[in-house]
Amino acid sequence: MRTIEHLLTHLIVHALVCEPGAPSRLVLRDMPCAPDAAALRLAERLRTQYDSRSAKGFGRFEEDEEAFPLARWLHAHVIDETLDFTTLSRQLAERVQAIADEEELEDGGHLIVMRVREGDTDALWVALLGTAEGVRVVGTLDLLDCTHLDFSALHAAGRIDLSGWRRGDERYLGFLRGRGKGGAWFKRVLGCSDVMVALQETKKLVATLDRFVDTEQLAPATRDAVLERAHDYLDTLGEAGAPVVFEELAREVFPERPERLDALLRAAETKIAPGFVPNRRAIRPLVRFSASGENWKLEFERSGLHSGAVHYDSATDTLVLSGVPDYLKRMLDEAASD
Repeated sequence: MRTIEHLLTHLIVHALVCEPGAPSRLVLRDMPCAPDAAALRLAERLRTQYDSRSAKGFGRFEEDEEAFPLARWLHAHVIDETLDFTTLSRQLAERVQAIADEEELEDGGHLIVMRVREGDTDALWVALLGTAEGVRVVGTLDLLDCTHLDFSALHAAGRIDLSGWRRGDERYLGFLRGRGKGGAWFKRVLGCSDVMVALQETKKLVATLDRFVDTEQLAPATRDAVLERAHDYLDTLGEAGAPVVFEELAREVFPERPERLDALLRAAETKIAPGFVPNRRAIRPLVRFSASGENWKLEFERSGLHSGAVHYDSATDTLVLSGVPDYLKRMLDEAASD
């Protein structure tokens, strides 16, 4: 076995053939593909294409292993070692076919099942790829028609963190959401129960945006404008019940160089799961501060720190508020005279 960034341990390709007016049919391979250079390139291209998509869902296996048998098959393959990889892949292919027929899907393709060591992580990948017609130049410089895998036509894909699954992690399964029916049917194939704590993910997103404007060393007014745009955009998503898409968020929030923000949001160390609906309360720190003490409660806009309306002195641990409204001044004067 050879490596390109990761160690490919198993890979097999089956075909799901869909023809108008007829049931789909499977073309099954008898044994795994050799882990040669072509197989490694396929694995890396598939991973890259999957990683580039921002609309993903995350979760864990459904508890009902009769209705959603993949967890049971994986237990037999990974833990009990009573189910070989080829048989596992065939069972997966048959499940893909059954659900694809139920959903009346029109697009078939090649089903890729692979197991990859990603550093210390053992992962199983399942994907359905379309094909495209192309032209091949042979050694004599003659041209031949050929059909090749089209990575832009990634109909469905999922990744199972087998190491996280065995550890009992809360969330170890990811899949492409897609559009329309999108990844919903493939979510059934995997038996994924969504685990998306929107509040936690929103808080991580807010902290990342705050870190981003600091890293970019923006002028105070620009910094406030970026965070205000982020707040308004995320609030609109939250009200509509729409999920966060990193690429779109970056374009809205930092149109000058959206790729910089997009890269940070996608970075592994950031650990934000895309595809969640923003919690509208959790985005408030983007534009305002709120806190309370034993005898007080305070809330003010972030921009007030730069306009002079609010002054914080860390040396004396004090906040000074300017522009106190008349009604509050009257109340304070009355209280002081009592």
